[in-house]
Amino acid sequence: MVSKCANPSCGAVFRYWHKGKLFRVEIGPLHAKTPSDGNRGPRRTEFFWLCDDCAARMTLEYHREEGMILKPLEPPFRKAS
Repeated sequence: MVSKCANPSCGAVFRYWHKGKLFRVEIGPLHAKTPSDGNRGPRRTEFFWLCDDCAARMTLEYHREEGMILKPLEPPFRKAS
């Protein structure tokens, strides 16, 4: 169950679905060592949430070795003058 922002340095509490950004991640078995092994064993779905303020500055990315990590958003491209 999602209860607070996935940013460990943020104390925002989850209250509404329409506030912030919700991430749904399919996580495979921990014993899978190669992509072909990923099809073995049960998978689970986990949900993570970033509040509005954090979602404006960062996103979440899942890595099998590290788990869920925060990643800064790339600044928007500006048109050349």
